[in-house]
Amino acid sequence: MPDLPTPQDAAEAALFTECWDAVLSYADLCTAGSTAATQLATEAFALGMREARTDGSTRGVGRRAPRLPVIPLLLTAVRTTATAWETAGQGHRLDPDLRLWLNSDKAARYTGPPLQRPLALRGLRDMQEHDADLLWLAEVEALPLSVVARRLGLDPAHVSEELTQVRGLFRDRSHRNHLDSPMAPQCRSYARLLDAVTRSTTGDTPEDLSRHLATCVQCAEAAACLRLHGGGLPGALAGGVIGWGGLAYLERRRRAAEVRLGAGRPEPADAGPPNPGAHKARVVRSGLLVTAVLVSLLALAVSMMPMGGGAMDDDASLPTDRQPVADPGVTVPSPSSTSAPAASPTPSAAGSTSARKNPDPEPQGTSSSARDDDKPTPTKSASATCEVRYDLVNQWPDGFQATVTVTTDEALDDWRVAWSFKDGQKVGQMWDASFAQNGSRVTATAADYNKSVRAGADLAFGFLASWQGTNSPAYDFTLNGHSCTKA
Repeated sequence: MPDLPTPQDAAEAALFTECWDAVLSYADLCTAGSTAATQLATEAFALGMREARTDGSTRGVGRRAPRLPVIPLLLTAVRTTATAWETAGQGHRLDPDLRLWLNSDKAARYTGPPLQRPLALRGLRDMQEHDADLLWLAEVEALPLSVVARRLGLDPAHVSEELTQVRGLFRDRSHRNHLDSPMAPQCRSYARLLDAVTRSTTGDTPEDLSRHLATCVQCAEAAACLRLHGGGLPGALAGGVIGWGGLAYLERRRRAAEVRLGAGRPEPADAGPPNPGAHKARVVRSGLLVTAVLVSLLALAVSMMPMGGGAMDDDASLPTDRQPVADPGVTVPSPSSTSAPAASPTPSAAGSTSARKNPDPEPQGTSSSARDDDKPTPTKSASATCEVRYDLVNQWPDGFQATVTVTTDEALDDWRVAWSFKDGQKVGQMWDASFAQNGSRVTATAADYNKSVRAGADLAFGFLASWQGTNSPAYDFTLNGHSCTKA
């Protein structure tokens, strides 16, 4: 399986994180198993990024060549790669319905003469890339406008107004392309009426036009692109740009957006594994606090008595220096102790040294020997405090995709994030970090291009893993050996 391409800079590294889950989601629709889905997504991602880089290197030379935004570009690369698999005799790894579609006239429309391609595809390509990005992220990827604004560098207060303008631009491009398309005389006679009807927010469609739209695919596509009211634009974009599986992809992205927003989770986002000793820990901590107060009062009373004993005062001060227990039945750890499962003593040290000297620069990390994560290295990043967000992006019967986003309160010059799984999940692939797994404990180490993180900023990476039976969220996150709170 080919590796993902190495990001050229921080902006491209961020792009990898933003786009990979979309590519994998569509590749999963196109294939007959999770292994094939991962390979198809990897090959398509590499192909799409090469195309994006080639286009970027020729910008500024003459008129801008029409190009799709990055995510649609990568999704069409999935379709192109699937076609190559079918041609090379690997079609048995694809979804049977996709194979039928690839060998039909419907697929030929997407690579045939430009004027015969789907109207949504032509309209999106004709827009400025920034406008097309805004339209796709908001309509198809279903991202909240605040997230879209942050990703594209827009003013959150005006992004809604800008989206309305971009929808109008897309409609204008689609209308112009519809008139430029070769069409039958009957279709052309309906073109002006179709334009007027789709501009109206309340007008009914005349009966004769309705009958025509029910039998003419070309005019029905035009109506979907021109009608900006009624919620049909996302389907028109997904079906017109992606082709096969466009509507199923759209539904998956809606569900993924709900997961990112915390809706539809089987349990709260900050839920860890059941901890029957949690109540006991709270009782112990409360008892310590009460004891400390009582002893302090006793010490105060003794100090006010004649000939108050200094030894008593010294003894009274001892309980107030004690820290609350972190877990019932476990002694309070020293600063260098760990709460993570211990790794094997012999290979662990060698693996830790090599990982720090040569972290995997690829966005798809490789597994290395497990090491004891919670011994902080003597750098300024060791004292960082943090907040973590664990997002389940996608899940299928034997695997899942997740992302981890950590917000650090202090600047980091290197980082490693560790967590535990409750249900025996196994990480198989990671991007934007390299990884090691020892039992249920996973450690992700920064790649060369994303080691440095400024104070208050986020570090993020994603991974694919397997699961069986239950897939509970990860828990017990640490950053450079220090516990993180869950967002």
